[in-house]
Amino acid sequence: MNELIPDFDFQRVVVAPWASDFQGNIWVVLMGFFAITACGLVGQYLVLRRMALVGDAISHSVLPGIVIAFLLLKSRSSGAMFVGALFAAVLTTVLIEFIQKKSRVKQDAAIGIVFTSLFALGVIMVSLFTSQIDLDLDCVLHGEIVNVPLEFPFVQVAGLTLGPSSVVRMAAVSLITAVLVMGFYRQLLVSSFDPGLAGSLGVNASVVHYALMGWLSVVVVSCFDSVGAILVVAMLILPATTASMVTDRLPWALASVPLQALLSALGGFHLATWLNCAIAPAMVVASCGLFALAWIFGPVDGQWAKRRRRRANALPDAVLDPFLGKS
Repeated sequence: MNELIPDFDFQRVVVAPWASDFQGNIWVVLMGFFAITACGLVGQYLVLRRMALVGDAISHSVLPGIVIAFLLLKSRSSGAMFVGALFAAVLTTVLIEFIQKKSRVKQDAAIGIVFTSLFALGVIMVSLFTSQIDLDLDCVLHGEIVNVPLEFPFVQVAGLTLGPSSVVRMAAVSLITAVLVMGFYRQLLVSSFDPGLAGSLGVNASVVHYALMGWLSVVVVSCFDSVGAILVVAMLILPATTASMVTDRLPWALASVPLQALLSALGGFHLATWLNCAIAPAMVVASCGLFALAWIFGPVDGQWAKRRRRRANALPDAVLDPFLGKS
């Protein structure tokens, strides 16, 4: 075709990866599936609350927490990184709320202040202590999902091998996220649309808000080492916005997230194989492709559906002429 885009070979792109290394590639796809599912479920409520940028803030602000965890615990294990990143994520949420409530600064400005400051602090700390923590900043930003199959030994429970630790952890986070979304559906729904009504129904909107932000921190940190700080933001936003083009009912929007996650993970994996590029960004591009299709053909808010509704609501001149003639 040309030097930039290689020719598409179905055998090489679609068949060969599974025939040559099925066990390794399946963990990569599963990691992408679980990460997009967890992010997409939480992202539905972030988009409803117009708080999508909070995920951006948390994903960037975890860097200083990771550095501090390395310095204090002297460990590069995923557990140490998780603890440090989770602390920084919760701190980010608290600081945003504190600045917003104790000053005239609006939420979007408070988000910008907190995440840029903490992220810059993290970059400085990485530069100062690089020799001690051996931390790759590019890996922090973009993730290394391709290394998931190399995490040995695999997690074993009762003699049963479950898989790489990051995949098992992400699967557990996704399952817990789905259970929490279903179990607290009423509280999340009412507090997202009308906090005042939530209070009259006995739902404490503030508690729900902080609980949602706390779990968002867990989801972001769980995805962090595989998809990176930047790409997790797209996974929080894209499934929710895609679903809004297809349905106006929240239960159906939530149900569409696992399907979108599967298509994005598989599509991104094969796109990366075709173009010989990074897998996690390719999964986001695949998710963007789903959004583009929904934006054009979505039955609720797609451009094609809007055009059909405009045509149906417009009265033709042949109908108007008799009335205009009598005026």
